[in-house]
Amino acid sequence: MIYMDHSATAPVRKEVFEVMEPYFTKSFGNASTFYSLGREAKAGMEEARENVAKLIGANNDEIIFTSGGTESDNIAIQGIAYKLNNAGKGNHIITSAIEHPAVMETCSALEKKGFEVTYLPVYEEGIVKVEDLKSAIKEETILITIMHANNEIGTIQPIAEIGKIAKENNIKFHSDAVQSVGKIPVDVNELNVDLLSISSHKIYGPKGVGALYIRKRTRLEPILYGGGQEKDLSPGTENVAGIVGLGEACRLAKEELDENIPYITNLRNKLIDGILNSVEKSYINGNIEKRLPGNINFRFTGIEGESLVLMLDAKGIDGSTGSACSSKKLTASHVLKAIGLEDVDSHGSLRLTIGPENTEEEVDTVIKEIPPIVEKLRSMSSIWEKEESLLKDNTKRCDI
Repeated sequence: MIYMDHSATAPVRKEVFEVMEPYFTKSFGNASTFYSLGREAKAGMEEARENVAKLIGANNDEIIFTSGGTESDNIAIQGIAYKLNNAGKGNHIITSAIEHPAVMETCSALEKKGFEVTYLPVYEEGIVKVEDLKSAIKEETILITIMHANNEIGTIQPIAEIGKIAKENNIKFHSDAVQSVGKIPVDVNELNVDLLSISSHKIYGPKGVGALYIRKRTRLEPILYGGGQEKDLSPGTENVAGIVGLGEACRLAKEELDENIPYITNLRNKLIDGILNSVEKSYINGNIEKRLPGNINFRFTGIEGESLVLMLDAKGIDGSTGSACSSKKLTASHVLKAIGLEDVDSHGSLRLTIGPENTEEEVDTVIKEIPPIVEKLRSMSSIWEKEESLLKDNTKRCDI
């Protein structure tokens, strides 16, 4: 199997699993208890908190643990929205048109409760323009939430500039960094963020656990109620083994980041060049430079991406058409629509995302397998028939 869907999830690393295992069997105590088993669990959690903080340049007490990126996004966005709206500060939120569903659906729910949301365009490159952000700010603006890197097309947003503008206007700033943390350098102070969301399973940790960075003196309205754990924001018995796994995944990511970035980038560039040079009418969705090291989002005219994914799967190659969180929806990707693609082109897209365990030999295999599959799918496609007719007509005109 050649696995190239790391934006969807990553396997738990052996080192991560090994540090987690004792917290299932030996140090299994409830971290809220005071006897030795509870203290052992608590100590494991606090070491993990330190490792998460170190990865993003934060203080330990600015990290809370959650069940994953979705909960982190919801706590951040709803927590700020309700806190500041209740205080009479305003009801306006600014986000982008390509956010993860965890942000988009949260903003949509807030709109139904009377909040106003501005969705900034990202244009063909898939990147927010700072000028648009400045124009969207009004007196009632209380929150800006813009993802650091997109989960489908991998484009990296100008978060530091956005954060600076937010700070100058006394607006709270949240960034969903689920796809960027552990893959590119992330420093919460350099990025000027007040809140930042993290997910464990994107960086070789376990599923069902995440973290939220909350800058000191940033106050949130609780959206969940329970036993008071994690500063009353994510209450409930802590997933200690998962948290310890997240901490170890963060420690390893920090240790290996400088080595992984050039290695993965080189594999990505080789794969891009190999496919674009061997498949006509193939394109890259989103900015080719300002994107995550391992992200490639191809577009092939005249085919269905789902069919391509299934045929690649038959060859032992795992890829996707886009966000795993939206894969059951039959509608075209909102991200690809936002960069100006028609539905027919959106459906012909393929996302391949590379991790450090992928090899050059695997990339060579993918470059070899994709062209004949695309050719076969096009031979059965009425869309491609029309495209070929247009190409022939244009060629005749050029000859005349």
